[in-house]
Amino acid sequence: MNNKVVPVVIVVVLIIGGFLVFKNRSVAPTEGEVNNTMPVLGEEGEGVEEMVVEESLVKEFMVDAAPYSFSPKTMSVNVGDTVKITLKNVNGVHDLKIDEFNASTRVLNAGEMETITFVALKAGTFQYYCSVGNHRAMGMVGTLTVR
Repeated sequence: MNNKVVPVVIVVVLIIGGFLVFKNRSVAPTEGEVNNTMPVLGEEGEGVEEMVVEESLVKEFMVDAAPYSFSPKTMSVNVGDTVKITLKNVNGVHDLKIDEFNASTRVLNAGEMETITFVALKAGTFQYYCSVGNHRAMGMVGTLTVR
């Protein structure tokens, strides 16, 4: 009987000890409590101005894949935007890749969908394409423009 009591007592002591250690720790601020302002020195160190730090936007796209084509063929976002692309395979076997952002879906069968998410950290014009077989060479490409 004593062999069963000792482990129970140890567990209870650990729980109480953990509660006492962590009870006065603060909780991370919620979204409403985060201060998105950053002090910036004025000219020649005069005073302090406040500048609001903009949060990146999430740009979402639904791309249909069919034999040798994507729809839409173009997407545009701004530098710093979070890009969320959902590939919907309408017919055939396809994927979507954007090499410059190391973003790709798995190969999808007809009727399947997959979403990829990445942050567009560099400006330019980038090609997205299907890497299955010779689909890219047959024109299964599109353009992502990051401004």
